[in-house]
Amino acid sequence: MAFNPQGIPSLPDLTHPHELMKFGSQLLQSSLLLVFIIIGLGIAIALINFSLGKYPTEQAVFFAQWSIRYSQLLQGLQHLALILIIIITGFFLCSTLANRYHNWEQAKVAQVAASIAGDKLEQIAPQISYITEEPYSYTTQVEGKIVKVNDKQKVTRYINLSASEITVKIDQSVDVQNRSSIYLTDYTANYKVNNILTDINSFFLEVPPPNGYSLLSNYKVERDGTKLEQTNPGDYKFPFVLKPGKNTTFKITYKAQGGPRWVYRANNQLLSKFRLVAKANFNNADFASGIVPSEIKADAKGTQFTWIFDENVSVKNPFGVFTSVKPVGRTGIIPRLLLLAPAIFLWWILLLYLSLHINLKNVAIAGGIFFACLLTLTYSSRLINAEYAWIIISVILLSLICGLARGLNSNTHSNIQFYLAAIISTICGAILPVFAFLIPVTGLTLSIAGLLSVGWLSIIRSNN
Repeated sequence: MAFNPQGIPSLPDLTHPHELMKFGSQLLQSSLLLVFIIIGLGIAIALINFSLGKYPTEQAVFFAQWSIRYSQLLQGLQHLALILIIIITGFFLCSTLANRYHNWEQAKVAQVAASIAGDKLEQIAPQISYITEEPYSYTTQVEGKIVKVNDKQKVTRYINLSASEITVKIDQSVDVQNRSSIYLTDYTANYKVNNILTDINSFFLEVPPPNGYSLLSNYKVERDGTKLEQTNPGDYKFPFVLKPGKNTTFKITYKAQGGPRWVYRANNQLLSKFRLVAKANFNNADFASGIVPSEIKADAKGTQFTWIFDENVSVKNPFGVFTSVKPVGRTGIIPRLLLLAPAIFLWWILLLYLSLHINLKNVAIAGGIFFACLLTLTYSSRLINAEYAWIIISVILLSLICGLARGLNSNTHSNIQFYLAAIISTICGAILPVFAFLIPVTGLTLSIAGLLSVGWLSIIRSNN
C-alpha cells in the first residue's frame, strides 16, 4: 500500500502560495489598524492642545506632559512592534520548517517500512498426496420412498515427509526502479518420502515455486538423480510410483529473485528430521517470525541460521530471514521545537532587555541570529545527531552574542560585565531551552534554565 507523507494538520506553510497570500492580506490589515490607532491618538492630542489655546499655562503643562508620554509610547511601540514582527515572522518560518521536517521524517519512515514490509519470497513445504476410494452413504427418493444408498467416492489424502534437508543462500541487492532491497536466493532441498501405506503406490509430489518471486530460473525437480518433467506447463504436480514400505528422495533446486524477506511455510505439516540452513550473505540479517534458530553463526561475510527439528514438530508461523534495520525513533522532536521557538525567543529577548540596554538594531540582529541558528539546526540534524549539532551551533551563537555585546559599550573596563550578562542570558534563555527539547529530560532541563534565569535576574537587581 502506497504511503504519502502529509504535513502537520492546520499548520501554516509559506511554501504554499495560497497560504502566503492569506498571510500577506492579514498582515496588511493588522498594520493598517495599528497605523490608524497611532494617528488617531496623535490627532486627539492635537485637538486637545488646540482647545487649550486660550489658556497658555495649562496648554504648556498638558502638551509637555502628553508629548513626553506620546514620545515614550512611540518608542516603546517601536520595540514592541519589532519584537512582534520578529516573533510572527519567526513563527511562520518555523511552522514552514516544521512541516518540511515532518514530511522528511514521514518519508524516511515510509522508506524504512517499505524496505522490511514489502513483498516476500515464501517457500511452501512440498506435499505428498494420493487418491483413494472411501465409502460413503446418502439418501435419495425412489418411487416415493426414502432409500439409503452406499457408494464410494474418490478423496485426496496426504502423507508427511519423512525427512527434509534444505539449504538456501541469500544475497541482498537493490531494485533500481523502486530503490528498495531485494533478495537473490539459491535454493536446494532434499526431501525423503516413505510409503507407510499398505494398499497405495501411486502418489503426487506437489512442489510449487516460492510465492512472491519476480524472477525464477533453473527450477528443477529430481527423483533419485533423475529429472522429472512437468506434464502440464505451469503445473508443479509430479506423479510417481512408490511401493509400500519403500522410500525415495526428491531434490528441488532453483534460483529466485523477490522481496526483502525469505520465509519457509510448513503448510500445516508435522516436521520430522527437518534441517534448514539459511545463509544470509549480508549484514544486519535476522530471523523472522520469532521462531528461534537452533544455531546462529556470524562472520565477516554474513550470518548463517540453522533450524533443526528431530521429532514431529508443528510450526504454525512461517520462519526465515529478513534484513533488520535500526528503529526510527524520536520522531517529531525538531517539529515540536520549531513550533515553540518563538516562545523561546521571547524568553531570551526579555532576559537580554533586563540584562543589557539594547536598541532596535541589536534586537533585530539578535532575532536574525536566533532563527538562523534554528534553521541551521533543522538541516544539520538530518546529517548528524541533533544534540551534537546544537552544541556546535551554541558555540557559534555565544561568539556572535559576545560580538553584539561588544558594540553596546565602548568602555573597556565594563565590557567584561556586558560579556557576562550576554553569555548568561543566552545560555539561560536560548541554549538550555532549545537543548531541553532535544533530550528526553525536557522538564528537568527547562526547570534548571528557569531557575538560572531567575537567579541571574536577582543578581542584577541586587547590584542595581
